Amino acid sequence: MTPDKTSPITPAGLSALKARYDHLLGKERPEIVEIVSWAAGNGDRSENGDYLYGRKRMREIDRELSYLAKVMKHARVIDPAQQPDKSRVFFGAKVTIADEDDEERVLTIVGDKEQDAGQGLVGWSTPIARALRGAAVGDLKTVRLPGGEKEWEVMAISYPEGRD
Repeated sequence: MTPDKTSPITPAGLSALKARYDHLLGKERPEIVEIVSWAAGNGDRSENGDYLYGRKRMREIDRELSYLAKVMKHARVIDPAQQPDKSRVFFGAKVTIADEDDEERVLTIVGDKEQDAGQGLVGWSTPIARALRGAAVGDLKTVRLPGGEKEWEVMAISYPEGRD
């Protein structure tokens, strides 16, 4: 990720990233540091499982903390509830689509770092999200997938309610 490139993220997505960062920094890392300190005091470190595992886990935590800090630094929070044109698909939209067989799917377009296909959360730069951008109810959109092209009709669009 280049320094000038930002990634869109929902307020809930940023909140989840911050919660994970705070958990790692405030709970998991101090616990591992304590275990490593205790294990280091037990003598020979080359065969000390607690020490070796603790150092490995500490490196993993530090790597994840670094990654999360970078993601949060480059995140651009977009509140879907503030979308002025709720009749079209934009970032944060919850979209109901149907294929040629009238099989419906409900997708919510979110930031790439918060996508979860199992929950219906689709990343902003995925092929289906790119195809749906700007679509209105009734529009037919073709998505190029690895298995070939598939056509979807936009059945409904909604956005979360704003907070007062």
